[in-house]
Amino acid sequence: MWWTYAALSAFFASLTAIFAKLGVAHINSNLATGIRTAIILVMVWAIVLFKGQAKGLGALPKQDLLFLVLSGVATGLSWLFYFKALQVGPVSKVAPVDKLSVALTIVLAMLFLGETITLKTAVGAGLVIAGTLVLIGQ
Repeated sequence: MWWTYAALSAFFASLTAIFAKLGVAHINSNLATGIRTAIILVMVWAIVLFKGQAKGLGALPKQDLLFLVLSGVATGLSWLFYFKALQVGPVSKVAPVDKLSVALTIVLAMLFLGETITLKTAVGAGLVIAGTLVLIGQ
């Protein structure tokens, strides 16, 4: 059961990066972080307000706001599944599966953002996957 929770955590963590990338296309990254991050909300909004970067808040493009909301939802789901996986599975196996988000993000970036996968990137992603399989093996 821990595998399912950890795999869902990795999937939603990879979506977080994709949605955030799309969401910050036309707005300040500090403001974007404030919108999508509930846990560090107070700190981020303090930075945004201190730097005067909240000036265009009412005029944010709806598409950017949508992707930032989706990024926040993906982050929340990732954390929920990660903690559930930690609750029912061993940390030494849950954590490596969670880090599969690195390889998933590379694939999703290629599919949805048009990023190129080089041989080096493919080998690195393959090593992350191989390392995870080694770490979770009995």
